[in-house]
Amino acid sequence: MDNEAPEPGRRAGVTVGRIFGVPVHLNASMLLLALAVTVIYGEFVRGTLELSRPAGYAVGFGFVVCLLGSVLLHELGHALTARRFGIGVRGITLELLGGYTEMDRDAPRPRVDLLVSLAGPAVSLVLGVLATVAALLLRDGTLADQVAFQLAVSNVVVAVFNSLPGLPLDGGRALRAAVWAVHGDRHTATEIAGWSGRALAGLTALGVLVTYLLGWLSVFGLVFMLLVTLTLWQGAGQSIRLARMSRRFPMINLSHLARPVFAVPAGTPLAEAQRRGREAGSGNAALVVADASGRVVALVDGARAAAVPAERRPWVSVDTVARGVEGIPAMSVDLTGEQVVRVVQTHPGAQYLVTAGEDVVGVLHLIDLAEVLEPRRGRGNPAV
Repeated sequence: MDNEAPEPGRRAGVTVGRIFGVPVHLNASMLLLALAVTVIYGEFVRGTLELSRPAGYAVGFGFVVCLLGSVLLHELGHALTARRFGIGVRGITLELLGGYTEMDRDAPRPRVDLLVSLAGPAVSLVLGVLATVAALLLRDGTLADQVAFQLAVSNVVVAVFNSLPGLPLDGGRALRAAVWAVHGDRHTATEIAGWSGRALAGLTALGVLVTYLLGWLSVFGLVFMLLVTLTLWQGAGQSIRLARMSRRFPMINLSHLARPVFAVPAGTPLAEAQRRGREAGSGNAALVVADASGRVVALVDGARAAAVPAERRPWVSVDTVARGVEGIPAMSVDLTGEQVVRVVQTHPGAQYLVTAGEDVVGVLHLIDLAEVLEPRRGRGNPAV
């Protein structure tokens, strides 16, 4: 399964190195698939070539390494093509059902989107053809012949499956590029490709169940393919959701969305700070702590402040329920909506300092941003 960017909040995994300057991460879920393939393919090779169990598992593990290499080359196809058109690449992550390449921005034009999306399947197809030629040249029944054959099949299947016209597959990105070129609206194109992906997921699930009932698929194959189908369905839904959110990016204006700040000097009792705020009519303003020069140095944590019993608040300093600003992500007040979301994706948090030059002019709460991007989801489930 391939995706151009991770979902918000998605963790890249363990960094295992760099290729052409691109960080490569390995998701922990990949270990599950590696173990399963090592055992299943190892047992298959044992029965076919009459190898010992350790030798069979060693061959199975070698096959897993080859598969990982194939997926990595597939993703490098995306990454290097994106770089060719000036799109930065943050990293490549290999996970349970394939991998994804994280880019720092979307393709600027439909043609670029099309070329970047098709680069991965093209690499897989070339690998499949090379492995097929190797299998034909090698002597039948040998270990090298078996591995070459399996690599040929796996790469051709990856190339064909990823070319299907539905997000989050590469073919879905190609479909999006085509609709974008005709319609002129990337967001509409993304939604169409996302719904196409959901249709593909439904058809795939139906085909898998029929194949299993006909006895052509094992229980392991059934579970694996249903997992692929579920991932495809969820990825398509994520694409649809992000397209709808992206339409609302122009509505993000930090000068209006950020809550204003109400500053009190360091050492002020919590009760006194809250009283001053009420008298000033600060409403939903964020309570902050300022030093002698008026520079904001900390942000009062509303939950911690509320947890202090009322009778103790005159004796508790605001400093004890505040976080230093150095530990809070910041963003400039003049950022565009897309740039704001990028900051939130890169630095997940509940609150963000909004700055104008060196001055803190407001505090953005994630729940307020979520209300703008996904008003129908309500305030109970902010997700950006």
